Amino acid sequence: MNDLELALSLADAADAITMRFFQSTFAVRTKADQTPVTEADEAVERAIRAVLERERPDDGIVGEEFGARGDSKRRWIIDPIDATKNFMRGIPVFGTLIALEGLVGVVSSPALGRRWWAARGEGAFCNGAPIRVSSIAEMNEAQFLFDDISTFTKHHLRNQLLALEGDCGRARGFGDFWGHMLVAEGAAEICVEPEVALWDMAALQVIVEEAGGRFTNLAGEPRADGRSGVSTNGLLHDAVLRYFRA
Repeated sequence: MNDLELALSLADAADAITMRFFQSTFAVRTKADQTPVTEADEAVERAIRAVLERERPDDGIVGEEFGARGDSKRRWIIDPIDATKNFMRGIPVFGTLIALEGLVGVVSSPALGRRWWAARGEGAFCNGAPIRVSSIAEMNEAQFLFDDISTFTKHHLRNQLLALEGDCGRARGFGDFWGHMLVAEGAAEICVEPEVALWDMAALQVIVEEAGGRFTNLAGEPRADGRSGVSTNGLLHDAVLRYFRA
């Protein structure tokens, strides 16, 4: 099977595991960075790694829970459960993020009944239907999504957040993968997260860009490992970045 087919099959396996645990009792521990991890997170990543080690033994793997393996230029990036805190509380906004870095992205959110995917040069899709970013070009008509005010405050970006929110037509706190996927679908125009990791963004970047949007960090660099993430419909991207310049 090709890389996209493999990624979709990995998402199938992940969905089966996460839905078995979702809204049930499971073990939770606190990691060194003070974020929670559940036994479901670990079970999903183990299952994905096992398949990749068999099907793509020469490729590298980077996962949130079990780190990096190999030094290949081809790397699979795994977030077994994005929005773990939602998952823990029985909130259906969580997903498994799988990327072949720069080439393939899959985001599967089984409790929402939605799956997004893209491969370079092949467009972006949600549940099998093509998706495309919006054509809104005015900030006062744009819908702006973000994670939470406290994270912007931590990074001394609270005033910038409030300025952007005040200029947009509507703002909502749809953080994590979902905000970026809503941009890719054309349901929103802007999503900003000031604190993220590679595994949070690698799959999202491919999907947003294949949907016709633009993805960078807050410094304007088009990279998933840039420690922040900005997805837009492209038309508003430069304007959004200006709010966050020092």
